[in-house]
Amino acid sequence: MVFARSRPVMARYDVSSHMVKWWKGHKPTDGQVTRSLSPYEQQVVMPWLKSWPKRAYDKFSDSFIYWGGAAVITVGTAVLADEADAAQDRSHRY
Repeated sequence: MVFARSRPVMARYDVSSHMVKWWKGHKPTDGQVTRSLSPYEQQVVMPWLKSWPKRAYDKFSDSFIYWGGAAVITVGTAVLADEADAAQDRSHRY
């Protein structure tokens, strides 16, 4: 009986002896379905990579009018401003 207190607790065999107190309050969830990814079957990126070109094309074709219009207006404004500045410089040259 000298080592009675140092002997592992025999109440549970599924939990290591130092975690018995921690898991004592664990209540099993009967009928609860838990879904998770298996570490052996994880292909998180592959479906995204397979559908990426189609989604990128759809997004580009849907928003091209707005982005293209903004780019044309911006570049056109810059070109016209440079031409107007150059014309003003030529008119006040002498």
